[in-house]
Amino acid sequence: MAGRVRAIAGWSADGKFVSFRPSGDQVARCPRCAATSGHVDVRCAIRTFRDSGRLRTTERHGPMHDVTPALNQARRGRTTRLAFISAVVSLVAAFAAVGSTIPLFNIYRAEDGFTNAGISLTVVAYSAATLITLLTMGRLSNHLGRRPTSIASLGLLVLGCLLLLNVHDIGILIAGRLLMGLGAGLASSSLTSYIVDAAPARPAWLATVASSQTVMLGLAVGAVASGALVQFGPWPRELVYLVAVGFLLLSAALVAVSPETATPSPGAWSSLRPQVRVPARVRRLLPVAAAVFLATWATGAFYQAFVPALVEDQLHTRSPLVLGLVFAAYMGPSALGAPLGGRFTSAAAQRLGMIVYLAGWAGIITAIATGTLVLFIAATIVAGASQGIAISAATRGLLHGSTLADRAPIFSVIYLLCYSGAAVPALVSGRLSTTFSLPQIALGYGVLALVATVFTVIAARNPHPDTSGNSQHGSNHDEPHRHPDLTRP
Repeated sequence: MAGRVRAIAGWSADGKFVSFRPSGDQVARCPRCAATSGHVDVRCAIRTFRDSGRLRTTERHGPMHDVTPALNQARRGRTTRLAFISAVVSLVAAFAAVGSTIPLFNIYRAEDGFTNAGISLTVVAYSAATLITLLTMGRLSNHLGRRPTSIASLGLLVLGCLLLLNVHDIGILIAGRLLMGLGAGLASSSLTSYIVDAAPARPAWLATVASSQTVMLGLAVGAVASGALVQFGPWPRELVYLVAVGFLLLSAALVAVSPETATPSPGAWSSLRPQVRVPARVRRLLPVAAAVFLATWATGAFYQAFVPALVEDQLHTRSPLVLGLVFAAYMGPSALGAPLGGRFTSAAAQRLGMIVYLAGWAGIITAIATGTLVLFIAATIVAGASQGIAISAATRGLLHGSTLADRAPIFSVIYLLCYSGAAVPALVSGRLSTTFSLPQIALGYGVLALVATVFTVIAARNPHPDTSGNSQHGSNHDEPHRHPDLTRP
């Protein structure tokens, strides 16, 4: 049966998708069977693909329109990468807006008379709003799609920033942080799920690290940028929020032009009923994961509510930039520590992360007692990097074998635990701040870190290997990063 080789399409050595369709006397030759654009014994469709940077070929007999799926797959790959980039940028922008308030706390204390107890209430309001959002809207992106819910979360954060442009009363600060909490809660579920859906297949750890550590990166970027703008820019109380609004609007535009990764489905209203659920196969991992999340996020709340006053009163500096750097020293290294945890099983990484985290807390308490800023920052970096190892490992274990529909509820549980760890100790500590000194409150958080570390070392476990064929396994670990419907070996 005679046929023609009409086109060759595939990946070039530099990673670009290219196609060649011969015309006139041009010839496309099949290296496998020497077919040309003239008549041959079979009809060949040639797909070229990249293997270790070299072009290779596979032969398939059939009509030439079989080349079309390869072209469509390449286009889908490009648009999916756009979705991944848009989701990561948007999550960074969302939590940069959240972190931008931190360097202003000392200004509010000095100029408006806000107390440590009042500022701790803003942390509680933010965390409580996030909890409520996660409980009621954690599954909403499964029904409405990732894009609409992501854009809505960015819109809520814009409203929070606009409200904080004129803060002279603690009630305005609480209301603004509450709006930010609503936006952050919706972003925590929708944007993290969007990241996991659209993440490239390789490297295998990218989906887990990007979804679990982008929040920390955003908080760090927001705090440092805010500190610099407050200290060196004009309008120290307003400029940072205007910049945050600009980046949030840009992020919303990126998401709007990105493809949807979750097919909308009925049941949006029923999904608003609070539901805390993790798949039964990983439920036994939840207690240790809870200890990791509660302890590490409690420290994050401590850095928001009390470190501004500690930096000024105990470490003797009033610089907003230094305050932003101190906060970033805890949040930023978390993103650097997370990939290290991928070298170990989830249980081993959680143990390692929490042990080093406890050592960091010992350094923090020592620095506060001695008034040493350099030691405080160094110990903060150690605690931040080690919490990244522990948090990403706990997240990796809970995502074991997850399906597309599982992910939003799982992330809702994760952030429910995280923000509970932030809100409850902050509420208790805020009430105790009129009785106990800041170094004593810091010691209490150190005790919480000790308890969580001991429990993790004793009780950490790996997820059961999946024998159903529904998960993809790495070469060394038994925790898959994503469902195989979205990835390929």
